[in-house]
Amino acid sequence: MAEKTDFKTIIISDIHLGTSGSKAEEVTNFLKMYTCKKLILNGDIIDAWQLKKYGVWKRKHTLFFKRVLRMIEQNNTKVIYLRGNHDDFLDQILPLRLGKHFQIRTDYILNSGDQRFYVTHGDVFDSITTHLKWLAYLGDIGYTFLLWVNKQYNKYRAWRGLPYFSLSQKIKQSVKFAVNYMTDFEEKLTELARSRGCDGIICGHIHQPAIREIDGIMYMNSGDWVETLSALVEDHEGNWNLLYYNQVLEDEKKSEVDAPFRETSFKVVDKQVAFTGLMPKPNKKIG
Repeated sequence: MAEKTDFKTIIISDIHLGTSGSKAEEVTNFLKMYTCKKLILNGDIIDAWQLKKYGVWKRKHTLFFKRVLRMIEQNNTKVIYLRGNHDDFLDQILPLRLGKHFQIRTDYILNSGDQRFYVTHGDVFDSITTHLKWLAYLGDIGYTFLLWVNKQYNKYRAWRGLPYFSLSQKIKQSVKFAVNYMTDFEEKLTELARSRGCDGIICGHIHQPAIREIDGIMYMNSGDWVETLSALVEDHEGNWNLLYYNQVLEDEKKSEVDAPFRETSFKVVDKQVAFTGLMPKPNKKIG
């Protein structure tokens, strides 16, 4: 059995368990590939909005939490669950600490070397979600419909032998309103990090994985497990990268073809520019 890669920190968000679009099996398999000292579940892990109406909780959704508990049991992984807008039912029990290794809260300060990162789901600056919740629900219905159309379209593409294509991602990247919204979102969150005396912000919410610097503040978004299937990972030297599940699987398949009788291991896939080298090496423990 191949040796697992051990990370200092893994951050995932926007799994939306309870919905048909959630890649619950994939994220569970992802967590089986690696070990980490700290796992941050950065919001929208459970989609209570859809569960109240037409969502369905399945066994594979439960298996995700069983995997998280196994990480605590086997590796003493510290798990921090931050509420998002779709799992805002957690507001009724916040803050909550269960033993030494599991806590639920609204936000978190993460120390990485001598850098401080403010970790939050990101809906705190989403004025639509905060002030016009009915409109946010309407947008959620539209997004769910778009995912359904996307699923049918990709069935056709698969039949034609064509690769997967994300309609919703294309729309986000091409519609001016969506582009402006994401830009404003990123800028507001970097301002929030600065106001908290932090060197960077780590969020989710908009399903757009990213690592970049904005006005001297590092902005990192872990993406989602509906379309991009991505996670943020920190190695033991304090370097951050984006890891994409599908790319990892492709690399694993290539390794098996190249060396069918040799044990293989998963590696970090940096599809976006990571700021490796920009951050000083850690000189103190993660907070």
